[in-house]
Amino acid sequence: MFIKNRAVLKTTNTVLAVVLGVSTVVPVLAGSTDKSAHQNKLISQKPKNVEITLVSYAVTKAAYSKIIPEFVAKWKREKGQDVIIKESYGGSGSQTRAVIDGLQADVVALALALDTKRIEKAGLINPGWEKEAPNNSIVTRSVVAIETRAGNPKGINTWTDLIKPGVKIVTANPKTSGGARWNFLALWGSVTRNGGNEKQALDFVQKVFKNVVVLPKDAREASDAFYKKNQGDALLNYENELILAAQQGKADTTYAVPATNISIEGPVTVVDRIVDRRGTREVAEAFVEFLFTPQAQREFAKVGFRPVNSTVAKEVAGKFPRIVKLYTVANLGGWDAVQKKFFDDGAIFDRIQSAR
Repeated sequence: MFIKNRAVLKTTNTVLAVVLGVSTVVPVLAGSTDKSAHQNKLISQKPKNVEITLVSYAVTKAAYSKIIPEFVAKWKREKGQDVIIKESYGGSGSQTRAVIDGLQADVVALALALDTKRIEKAGLINPGWEKEAPNNSIVTRSVVAIETRAGNPKGINTWTDLIKPGVKIVTANPKTSGGARWNFLALWGSVTRNGGNEKQALDFVQKVFKNVVVLPKDAREASDAFYKKNQGDALLNYENELILAAQQGKADTTYAVPATNISIEGPVTVVDRIVDRRGTREVAEAFVEFLFTPQAQREFAKVGFRPVNSTVAKEVAGKFPRIVKLYTVANLGGWDAVQKKFFDDGAIFDRIQSAR
């Protein structure tokens, strides 16, 4: 059950129009007869509509294209109200900056909790948001996969295969890419979660990065380098992206999922300052809660995400390679510690780059 205890000001079914260049508009129903709720509506806002904006990272779009109409129908059935859900997709870091800079997001579903924390630190999300939705507000999971050329001509199946002489790797830069931070932590944990010490982990990750031939700023540019420019023998990528690409017939590649892996966890939360100012908290919280239902989790699973709902996870267990040792960012100290240790200026990643 979604815990509704973060409101500074609660109104019902009032919204401000959003004109910030979001990419997709999906209609939903709304219909309040509360006169006080109508007084603050803009002239352009239809009396029986409520409007919210979802801001997310690019690879979730396929899932939300199915989930949103399902939520729309449910809200209409139960509340008799039309909801317009606007959607904005892009790199998680870019989306985070956009929200901080003024993109009016009612709900944010980003690639890592560190990005959500940045919005919290900007004063837009109240502290404690992790406890406001099921599963500590983690709505999607994936793992890191190693994508290779068709037929895997260089026999790259495990983390240690990445340090073979002559292997050319493509991964985004973890200083600028949230997805690349997951890649880095997967490499590091492949040593430390298997009994190795930090000196051994540093040595291994340094060897991997000596084989990195291109280090683009984000995951999309990394994919373009691998697919379109034919750079590299291996691309570190989200498992869910590869599953979706295979379903769509877009990938002429193969991939392996190492048995020791990190749980890539995508959080979701309402943006408190926005929903309270616009009067959209009720519908925004309901949408967040809906994302954890079996109905929504099945849609995430269809496009390659590992479900966080236990019922759906059992239903689709055979779809995903088994992970023998799955760990989380919490096992590495949490995002604040990870950022300081690995990715801040002068931290471990910078030292690795200097040694290349």
